[in-house]
Amino acid sequence: MKRLLLLSILLGFPLLEATVLVRLSSGGHAWWVVAWCVLAACAGVALLKEARFALVARLAAAFSEGRFNIAALVESARTVLAGLLLIFPGVVSDFIALTLLLLPIPRPIVERSTPYPPSRATIIDGEFRRSR
Repeated sequence: MKRLLLLSILLGFPLLEATVLVRLSSGGHAWWVVAWCVLAACAGVALLKEARFALVARLAAAFSEGRFNIAALVESARTVLAGLLLIFPGVVSDFIALTLLLLPIPRPIVERSTPYPPSRATIIDGEFRRSR
């Protein structure tokens, strides 16, 4: 049953995209549809590049505060998925990608972060002066 559902989704989604693209371009608007698909693919590539750099920056900021930020991973995963959907040609996948980008992250995921355990090392603070 699960395999049939997965197979129908994998075959049905491109068929749905092709149907919507043919219907949109049948009214003499083929150039607009092609331009939309090219611009969406360019935006998807830009989102993938941005997600890579943003993930590194977010994780570095969280690590400097001494904690692991799961929200950085969730946000970057959403951006990567939206970028991949924008690269896939079609209007339905673009709508899903824009929905992913515009919906806010639920608050419990954003506020959840795992702090590192405190260090057991003894820190001695002082000044050092070399005399000759």
